Amino acid sequence: MSTGNFEPKIVGFFCKWCTSAAADLAGTSRKKYPANIIPIRFFCSSRLDAQHILHAFNSGADGVLIGGCHFGDCHYQNGNHKTARRVAFLHPLLKEMGIDQRRLRLEWISAAEGEKYTKVVREFTEEIKNLGPLRGNKL
Repeated sequence: MSTGNFEPKIVGFFCKWCTSAAADLAGTSRKKYPANIIPIRFFCSSRLDAQHILHAFNSGADGVLIGGCHFGDCHYQNGNHKTARRVAFLHPLLKEMGIDQRRLRLEWISAAEGEKYTKVVREFTEEIKNLGPLRGNKL
């Protein structure tokens, strides 16, 4: 279902301590990855509310990528467990709303994993390109 020159708009909600730091590492290491991510930094992925994700889709995002600390490494002890439960709750809700659940992706990426960050961004951007635009983008 790829649509020609379609470039997806992807909102990235990233933990300040891990995934956001991995994005910084990827940048300073001059790693190559698509520039489709609009990053938003949270102190913890658990501070991300379902309304933030729904608002991103409603505002024109074609995909949402959430990045947090690995289990056992959360700076707020168990915040990432809350995030995992929240995303599991959201997938069926998105399906009911007619949004393919593949448009919401959760990844655990530590500050030292700049290479993993670039790999995830490349894969997710390609997956969203293949899914095509969600609808008329507003972002």
